[in-house]
Amino acid sequence: MGHFGVFVRAAAVLLVFQLREVLCDITDGNTEHLKREHSLIKPYQGVGNSPSSQWDFWGSTLVTSSYVRLTSDEKSKQGSIWNTVPCHLKDWEMHVQFKIHGSGRKSLHGDGIALWYTKDKLHPGPVFGNQDQFIGLAVVVDTFRNDLHGMDRSFPFISAMVSNGSVNYDHGKDGRASELGGCSAEIRNKDHDTYLAIRYSKGRLTLMIDVEDKNEWRECIDIGGVRLPTGYFFGASAATGDLSDNHDIISMKMYQLMVEHTPEEEIEDWTKIEPSVSLLKSPKDNIDDPTGNFRGTPLTGWKVFLLLLCALLGIVVCAVVGAVVFQKRQERNKRFY
Repeated sequence: MGHFGVFVRAAAVLLVFQLREVLCDITDGNTEHLKREHSLIKPYQGVGNSPSSQWDFWGSTLVTSSYVRLTSDEKSKQGSIWNTVPCHLKDWEMHVQFKIHGSGRKSLHGDGIALWYTKDKLHPGPVFGNQDQFIGLAVVVDTFRNDLHGMDRSFPFISAMVSNGSVNYDHGKDGRASELGGCSAEIRNKDHDTYLAIRYSKGRLTLMIDVEDKNEWRECIDIGGVRLPTGYFFGASAATGDLSDNHDIISMKMYQLMVEHTPEEEIEDWTKIEPSVSLLKSPKDNIDDPTGNFRGTPLTGWKVFLLLLCALLGIVVCAVVGAVVFQKRQERNKRFY
């Protein structure tokens, strides 16, 4: 049993190192890693149309001392704000504080906000105030249901989409054909702050929300096999149609994740990576469950490690028990001869 104890201790050490690696991948808003050139923070200095500005805006966007209002609670408005500095970080996490509110009740409001990491910026269009067939990543906070047949999910609904420029966003189906997953979230007309975090690290895209005033993140999407290049731009846009809402951005805080990469990843030209996702299943299978979590999300690395560790420990325990039982049977058989 001494060898078994040594194995258990070694497995525990490996588990600690694995957990440390995961925890080190979370910034928790560490100001030490805040990248101000990609952050939009009160009092919104560096916002404007001058050559030295780090953020530029378009359309109905109104910049005040307390918020950046992409659209007011009026019909047929579009607005956006874009970081003019390309992001060259391989691993990053964006925290967005936002507020969606208006006079509309029940389902009489729309359309929503989209957050972007794309090759091009300031290109108005039909996708929540930005162009269709974009190249990069979109995170959509959709507040209005268009697809009356898709009653398996509630709105507002938050989803993510990666495109290489060849994919259209289907408003009629609420973007289902191209989404990577999503979750429902009650984010309208809240008296408290609402937050959304987008993390991209080592090919894994994770989306988290904090909309219940509990000061804790709830996972919305976690999917691996995502390829995003460096050198793209962050932005936010919103749109209203026949229905409307105030769509406000309070802050966008960008954090650098301190993650080690393999030598092969280090020498790769990340500016030439084509946005893509290696899906394990069809996007149309993405279904939001009653708890608000995305069903069928791939297991994270440390969860897989825990499962494998438990399986291995189970095999070892069975082997040890079997050996002890076999030895006792041998000793008993000897006494009969």
